[in-house]
Amino acid sequence: MGRIDKLLRHFCPDGVEYKKLGEIGSFTRGSGIQKKDFVEGGRPCIHYGQVYTCYGLSATKTRSFISKELYAGRKKAEPGDLVIATTSENEEDVCKCVAWLGDEPCAVSGDAYIFSHEQDSKYVAYLFCSDQFQKQKKRYITGTKVLRVSGENMAKIELPFPPLDIQREVVRVLDSFAELETELETELEARKAQYAHYRDLLLSRESLEEMAGGEVSIAVLGDIAKINTGQKPSSITVDNGRNFPYVNAGTTYSGFTDEYNTEGDTVTTPSRGQGGIGYVGYQAGKFWCGPLCYRIRSSNNRIMNRYLFYTLQGKSKEIVALMNEGGTPAVNAKDLKRLKVEVPPLEVQRRVVDILDRFDALTTSLADGLPAEIAARRQQYEYYRDKLLDFPRKEVA
Repeated sequence: MGRIDKLLRHFCPDGVEYKKLGEIGSFTRGSGIQKKDFVEGGRPCIHYGQVYTCYGLSATKTRSFISKELYAGRKKAEPGDLVIATTSENEEDVCKCVAWLGDEPCAVSGDAYIFSHEQDSKYVAYLFCSDQFQKQKKRYITGTKVLRVSGENMAKIELPFPPLDIQREVVRVLDSFAELETELETELEARKAQYAHYRDLLLSRESLEEMAGGEVSIAVLGDIAKINTGQKPSSITVDNGRNFPYVNAGTTYSGFTDEYNTEGDTVTTPSRGQGGIGYVGYQAGKFWCGPLCYRIRSSNNRIMNRYLFYTLQGKSKEIVALMNEGGTPAVNAKDLKRLKVEVPPLEVQRRVVDILDRFDALTTSLADGLPAEIAARRQQYEYYRDKLLDFPRKEVA
């Protein structure tokens, strides 16, 4: 921090000038690219939905490609530009961005804007994450179900732009914080991968047939389970002192409520939304199931709900593959009901559940401190990020 203070005293003795984004760059809306347009080994492109799920603060390579012919007619981000996803179903994700640092222009889909500027790209991306940007952004969000911010309104947001030397030093400091968090997340992911590997091995058809001493039947999910969505509760709070969790789209609770509409021992998975498709949860106790969440329960005595949870958890990629191609990511109930599930005898299911419950407890115990440490690092990073980016304002006559 000392070096930044020295640079500020040298370059900005009277404070840092705050400018509207429209004064330091320009916003260009992307053009139509759908997931069905993706090809192997074509020209680089970023689809707006991938900004939420596939990219961090910056990227040098894209996850997807399109044909040369389609690429030629699309809007493109030049190296150094920001790609900003400007629509989402939740406020937090609106205006999530990635700094494009590749070595060639990248095609950008609609529902995203390209921000072209002459500043340090990662510095601007960090600004978009900052508390001061998020607070200003809220003024310009429109829509109810699908939220959006226009390029015209983003151009009105006012942020600090010190000289490039200071911007680069801020990036260096914040990158070092992010690196520490990444190391912890990598270790946690290794624990999760170990668990997933063992779970998938145990739930393989060969393993189940070996435990069953014969062939294992295959059933269509809709024939052995009831699948439906819930509805919005009358009131929601973030206070976990309430009796029942509210489970909706996403991978964590969406709040808490005094009511419940679903019994415990139920499998859940998001029906639509950014980033949650494919996640499979298990609710041991009573809860409120929301309108963007499927609740799945055994409809007969052939299959245990807890076994069904572990089985569907192992089929996460198959659930993601059912996702529709256009608009908001979603999985139709009729497609989910066609998913094929291995159904061994109940005694084998009980054995599998017992083994995986114990293994899950062991893995959780080993990794128990990591999420807390990651959360502490993130809190520390966010604190210093907002402090670093909150420069003394230069008074302009």
